[in-house]
Amino acid sequence: MWFQWSEQRDYIDATWSCGYFLASIFVFINLFGQLSGCILVLSRNFVQYACFGLFGIIALQTIAYSILWDLKFLMRNLALGGGLLLLLAESRSEGKSMFAGVPTMRESSPKQYMQLGGRVLLVLMFMTLLHFDSSFFSILQNIVGTALMILVAIGFKTKLAALTLVIWLFVINVYFNAFWTIPAYKPMHDFLKYDFFQTMSVIGGLLLVVALGPGGVSMDEKKKEW
Repeated sequence: MWFQWSEQRDYIDATWSCGYFLASIFVFINLFGQLSGCILVLSRNFVQYACFGLFGIIALQTIAYSILWDLKFLMRNLALGGGLLLLLAESRSEGKSMFAGVPTMRESSPKQYMQLGGRVLLVLMFMTLLHFDSSFFSILQNIVGTALMILVAIGFKTKLAALTLVIWLFVINVYFNAFWTIPAYKPMHDFLKYDFFQTMSVIGGLLLVVALGPGGVSMDEKKKEW
């Protein structure tokens, strides 16, 4: 946003005919909202407020950049929202563990359902990677990827499935979104760079699943009761 201030401003002005000033205000809000939210999350201060702010930025971008009508980009934005849901759930559990050793009731339902929603939204990223052609590699990738997505969504062998998806997505991301191999003046450089960092954010959400588990609404949790 900072290095492409004028391009972002001109795009918003041309798309919405809102004028130079309002387009500049939009770019500033977008930039400031992302930076402040990320700084708060990384410093572990007001994490819940930061998550809500970043939710707002995602919604704003979805409308302003007409992502709502592009299924692939919409699913990727929803996957980012899934990562934020998991982060929000993690911050709630962190806030409730203030008194070590004190017996507590079972995790609250809102947190459990946030983890469920986060897992389901995260797998939308992988649906955008499915390739519908007859090559052996594509068929194998689709079968394995779909199986792992289902495991993460229903919460069965969740940590192992999520870790496998992390490795798979990282390899695909480095291979297909290698923006550093494209000259900076070419438009493809910006497209690949956007995809690369967006995918890395989803990998971060999956690592939260690996670290924290699937939550209460999952088959892994139900197996403990059986």
